Amino acid sequence: MDQDRNSLSAKKGKSMHILVIRFSAMGDIAMIVPVLSVLVKKYPELTITVLTRQFFAPLFSHLPNVRIYEADLKGVHDGVLGLGTLARELREEEIDAVADLHDVLRTNVLRSLFYFYGIPFKQIDKGRSEKNALSSNKKDFRQLKSTHQRYADVFAELGFTIDLSEYSPPPKRELLPKVYDLIGKRSKKWLGIAPFAQHDSKCYPKDLMEEVIAELSSKGNIKLIMFGGGDTEKAQLEEWEQKFENCTSVVGKLSFAEELSLISNLDAMLSMDSGNAHLAAIFGIPVVSIWGVTHPFIGFKAFNQPIENCILPDLEKYPKIPTSVYGNKVPEGYEDVMRSIPPEKVIQTVLENL
Repeated sequence: MDQDRNSLSAKKGKSMHILVIRFSAMGDIAMIVPVLSVLVKKYPELTITVLTRQFFAPLFSHLPNVRIYEADLKGVHDGVLGLGTLARELREEEIDAVADLHDVLRTNVLRSLFYFYGIPFKQIDKGRSEKNALSSNKKDFRQLKSTHQRYADVFAELGFTIDLSEYSPPPKRELLPKVYDLIGKRSKKWLGIAPFAQHDSKCYPKDLMEEVIAELSSKGNIKLIMFGGGDTEKAQLEEWEQKFENCTSVVGKLSFAEELSLISNLDAMLSMDSGNAHLAAIFGIPVVSIWGVTHPFIGFKAFNQPIENCILPDLEKYPKIPTSVYGNKVPEGYEDVMRSIPPEKVIQTVLENL
């Protein structure tokens, strides 16, 4: 470790190339953006290559000296031999150090390979024991370190300390003609609604969400723009689009880059504990998030969003929340925790942020 630090210290102030590794879901990738934004502003001599899916490239398009290197994990980079190929490819990119923001089996294989190449490799401390304690029956119930800070700590290990309070959201992105064709001219407040999440336990019940949509739609001065993905979500959002005025679904109608430009121009976002909350937070958009069996104390709250905008179930009635880190465990009797959140509370919090 000391040898790594010495070799990196010798290069400080000079051009350095850092590989950032983060596979996984959109929300996890989106949380990297504020961290890299602060990093490249403070250390303009750095070149950053993010090892992830090419699909996520628009997230980083506004950051100087940041590019994507695609990991083809289902093709040429699959398996141990494929990861060996990937490591050799990346070595040829003249990587000076690696920041592993994922810490999974694949990245541990890469760690061994980069160690063989003599390239410093630092990994995220996910705080697994703390998170497990918080989601167990005997809770140490407190706010844990945010995922954003855990990302920043990896760069500090490499010798590049940053203060996330220095983050400034990027300017709104230019709305492309296709977005205007879909949404129409801006004569009302634009509210994004992302009512889905990876697990049903993190989704506000359909009938209650419909009450929220109906009331907000009836205001007349709010345009409801609904986000989602996949055939099932698309069908549900199109049903609401037909049923209520002032509602438009964008599922399957815009590219990811176009969706980002639209999100950057919202007045507020209503989301579950899911990726769209993190996308809106990049641009400093007020995010109202609804939480089920998870809890913001775990560390996945959208960046720089006040805890008051996190709408929680009745924790006295459901004291085991958070029941798991990712919302994939629902104890008996906890199937309807979301129903302890009245639609009126959601509506009021949204209106306070518009």
